[in-house]
Formats: sequence, structure tokens, C-alpha cells
Amino acid sequence: MTRKKVTLPVLFKKVADGEPISWLTCYDYPTAHFQEQAGIDMILVGDSLGMTMLGYDSTLPVTMEDMIRHTQAVRRGSPSAFLVGDMPYMSYQASSETAVLNAGRFMAEAGCDAIKLEGGAEMAPRIAAITAAGIPAFGHLGLTPQSASAIGGFRLQGKSALQAKKIMDDAKALQEAGAVAILLELVPDRVCKLVTAEAEGCIIMSLGSGPDAHGQLLIYHDLFGLYPKFKPRMAKVYGNAGEIIENGLKQYHAEVKDGTFPAKEHYFGMKNAAYDELVNLTEETPF
Repeated sequence: MTRKKVTLPVLFKKVADGEPISWLTCYDYPTAHFQEQAGIDMILVGDSLGMTMLGYDSTLPVTMEDMIRHTQAVRRGSPSAFLVGDMPYMSYQASSETAVLNAGRFMAEAGCDAIKLEGGAEMAPRIAAITAAGIPAFGHLGLTPQSASAIGGFRLQGKSALQAKKIMDDAKALQEAGAVAILLELVPDRVCKLVTAEAEGCIIMSLGSGPDAHGQLLIYHDLFGLYPKFKPRMAKVYGNAGEIIENGLKQYHAEVKDGTFPAKEHYFGMKNAAYDELVNLTEETPF
């Protein structure tokens, strides 16, 4: 059965009805297809693909070309989910004009429904410019991977009262600039609850920030044990696909070596008459 397209009004209705929103990252067509079939509300093509798909140690090397190519594939796999393109490092920080042009590429070239960028009040002008261009914009506060070195690494943000107040002030600034949603990543649960309670016309999403937001985001690879370098605390493993894949690869390697694979059911034969004719032909005109 074809799903109804998830739009911003649909998402805001879920918020009004108290229905939590499901959100996952995705970077490729087959995974997008599975998420479409599962009914996932929103998909984020995150710049986390730099780590999960491209093997970098951070998100910083990811380019707009990387993001556009992967986002196009995800859109083809999931035509119905609300698709958010993640603005990569230096695609929006330099100027509002740069931000609008790159946000527009996500919409025009990849069929996105919105874009997401990192940063607090200092990024409010970028949010305002993008939304003024008719492009829905998501904010991202707390642990912002593009500025991980400046905030002390991949760790909980907003532990002190002053830090928490800064996150709340930043959330307000982004909302006033026109952000339709804000992701809170690795923020204390009570801070997330306060931001969510004060949100007006803005969807608050949680990544490791507790249950009181309007919905939850997780990294797809963390759900299934597919990222070998580490397992984040906030991720719940729903199935260890990484272990299954590794064991399958080892078995395939062993069966090729010992001749078990391929068995007869894994390849195609040729009728005797055709083979005999082939032999005659090669005898007449040898290679």
C-alpha cells in the first residue's frame, strides 16, 4: 500500500495529537526502501555519512557533492518520508547567501523537504535567510559534531546551569528566526523537557536527550551494530546486523576456498546439443 506523503502539516498534527515522531538517518537507496516500508516518519541524510559510510574520523571532510548524491539515492528509496538534508561543514557558515544557495541545491537536486544546520543564536541569520527563501530549516543544538573540537569533543552538553540556559536561549533564537524544528543532541533530559515545553510552532527532536521531545532520532548504523569504531550510549541495538554480516562474509570466504561454493544450484548449465555445436565451432575456428 502506498504511504501518504509526510509533510510539515502532518508532522505538526502529530505533535498536536501527542504522537511521537520517528526519525532515522539514512544514506543509500536500499536502506531508504526499508525505512519507507517500516513507516518511518522522517529521514535525515546526515553528514554523519562521513564517518558511517566514507570512513572519516569526523564529519568535516564531507562535501555538498557527497550530500547531494546520497540524498538523491535516499529520496528514490523513500518517496513518502519527510526528508531532511544535512548542511555539511562550511556550506552555510560563510554567509547567508552561501547558505541559501546550498540549501536550495538540496531542495532542487535531491527533492528534500527541509534542511538542517548546526549552531545557536549565531546561526539565526542563516535560518532566517533560508526560511525567507521558502525553504524549511531545522536547527541543531547541544552536541554539534561540526564544532566538536570547540565544544570539547563528543560529550554531553548543557550539564551546568549556565550551559543549559545558553542552549535554551539558542533554541528561542532559532525559533524566532523561523526554524520549524530543532534537534537537541546529547542534552540533559530535563533541559530537553524545558525546551520542548516552551517551543511554539517548532518541533523539538531528541538524540540522546530523553523522552520528552516531540520525537526521537537515532543513527541507523547504531541501531544495527554497523559502525565498528564505537557504540554510543544513547543508541539501542535492535539487531546485530554487523555480526551477521561479518559471519556471513567469513563463511563465504571459507566456502570459496574449500570449493563448497558455488554448488550446482548457484550457476547455469548448457544443453548438450548446444555445447557439442560449440565444440565443433571452436574446432573449425580455434581461438
